[in-house]
Amino acid sequence: MFVNVKARVYTDATGVYTELPALLTPVGVLEPLLDYCLHRSHDRSLTWMTKVRRAVVMFLEYLQSNPAERDTYLLFQNFAQRLYTGTFDRATGLDPSGLCWTPRSPQDASHIVTHLTDFFDWLGEMRPETAQVNPRYAGGAFDRQTDEAAYQFRRSKAFLGHTWAANASPTETGHRVRGERLPKVEKGEPPAFPDERFEELLVKGFRAGGRQDYRGMLITLLLHGAGFRESEPFHLYISDVFPDPANPHQAKVLIHHPSHGAAPSDWRDARGKTRKGNRVEYLAQQFGLAPRTEVMDRRHAGWKGGMHDAAYYKQAYWFLPEYGEWFLQLWHRYLEQVARVERDHPFAFINLSREPVGAMYTLTQYNKAHAAACERIGLTVGKALGTTPHGHRHAYGRRLRNAGVDKPFIRRFMHHASVESQEVYTQATTREVMAALEVAARQLRDNPAGTSSVPGGLPTGIKLND
Repeated sequence: MFVNVKARVYTDATGVYTELPALLTPVGVLEPLLDYCLHRSHDRSLTWMTKVRRAVVMFLEYLQSNPAERDTYLLFQNFAQRLYTGTFDRATGLDPSGLCWTPRSPQDASHIVTHLTDFFDWLGEMRPETAQVNPRYAGGAFDRQTDEAAYQFRRSKAFLGHTWAANASPTETGHRVRGERLPKVEKGEPPAFPDERFEELLVKGFRAGGRQDYRGMLITLLLHGAGFRESEPFHLYISDVFPDPANPHQAKVLIHHPSHGAAPSDWRDARGKTRKGNRVEYLAQQFGLAPRTEVMDRRHAGWKGGMHDAAYYKQAYWFLPEYGEWFLQLWHRYLEQVARVERDHPFAFINLSREPVGAMYTLTQYNKAHAAACERIGLTVGKALGTTPHGHRHAYGRRLRNAGVDKPFIRRFMHHASVESQEVYTQATTREVMAALEVAARQLRDNPAGTSSVPGGLPTGIKLND
């Protein structure tokens, strides 16, 4: 009934448009959702908008499956509960509603509830008159249904606080949540790429058909040797890499913010004079392009934010230092390949042989290349094993921690906004925890001032039955 599409939204007569996720209903585009995404387009990512759209779709599907429910309090309450329980009858395994939802994790259910809460709050503020009986209402059936849901949500919100947001985080929903809290557990094993296999990955993994994949090696060095997120290297320009003045044998890499980063210094106007501006202006005027964060196709690459080293870029802090030297050597070889290809964009990583040659290299292509490189050296690919691209950022954080680098420095090197953000990257592994216990036990045994001995076997008097 509902189809996810992308829309180009023109808001004036200038020809400028914004690409946004949209929802196509049987009677047209759901305008309230499109308006909401447009309203948040300046401060929210396309990924966030896609998640909001998913939440709205689920709620609309629930409405269509329960048309007889007139009690709005129960409607919202039951929807939230079905996120946690799923919609299948436990005894028969059947779902008469046709929704066929399996139980969501508490985190996923919480996010869906939060997205809907924010959407309904905004809609109730921006379009309050649409919920009234108004013969001039121009919206379609699903627009009206969405507006009415927002209106009823605002009316019931004071009573919904404890049930609508059950198991959700109070900081996300703004409600004080009562009821059962989930047991707390230690975070899972940090999924870091094995450091001892990294050089093998570069030398043997990124080699196929007798040829080295310099492009894949460079991106992987940025992740493993400098701790960048996997999407960030896809915003790199050729001009963002140069020999470090402090160490000419090492590469200095500055990955600029996709929009606010400074345009390359060689930008010239029609009269040949140097132009200054940001990368939004540069891409639009020189290439007719938008930043990769704003396109809704294979070229898309995210930008999580965090802390920048200056206005506005993130510098590569190589650890170990030789990774920066390797990068510069491989970069020169890669530039020899790029020089033979025509490009209609400034991005560094491009298609070298695959059509369209010269086009932007995509995150999907890199993920496939990285998986193939891992498999060539006998590694199983899996997030929990640390053998996906994000595992390299975990390896970088763990390497810094193991070297005794202070947390404030780790925060800066990993471009986190707060010291707490690094905890997931630097927590101890199970092996490290067990090793610490063994060291502590050994120290206790060797301590001559101890008040009690630590026996090596069972206490006297205990016998094991056959």
